[in-house]
Amino acid sequence: MIFKETPIQDVLLIEPEKKEDERGFFARTFDQNILFHKFINFEIKQTSISYNKKKGTLRGMHYQDIPYLEEKLVQCVKGSIYDVVLDIRSYSKTYNKWFSTELNDKNNNILYIPISIAHGFQTLEDDTTVLYYMNQEYNPKCSKNISYNDKKYNIKWKLPITSISDKDSDKLNK
Repeated sequence: MIFKETPIQDVLLIEPEKKEDERGFFARTFDQNILFHKFINFEIKQTSISYNKKKGTLRGMHYQDIPYLEEKLVQCVKGSIYDVVLDIRSYSKTYNKWFSTELNDKNNNILYIPISIAHGFQTLEDDTTVLYYMNQEYNPKCSKNISYNDKKYNIKWKLPITSISDKDSDKLNK
């Protein structure tokens, strides 16, 4: 696993080291000990899958508040997404900054998202599947979102939005 820093403090892009042969490849996508040695104490408490029918689908910007702060590992296993993280930690040197990267079934990259980072994505292909690994259970009372088009952050999405939930299209919910 190759860890790369991103422009957002503590957010990491993880590239699996593939062992390839004529059959395809094999790669480690999670190793608690390796994460621990990177000062990330990540214990999986919940996994989720997000299947998205249409190119242009937008999900986000989501996070969980106290006392259910959560860290995430996000990987696109089918199709392609434009993945966005937004730093909402007032103590961070990258407070109110956002970063995007493409996750897809070809690069197999994983995004590590620490607590108090809002997360969202937009699908770049039809029939896209995203896996989430969280260190905290989902708690609806602590579930928060920031509007995808909040002018304060000015996030640039890649495509016109073809599908979005009512919750995600609402105004700032902080």
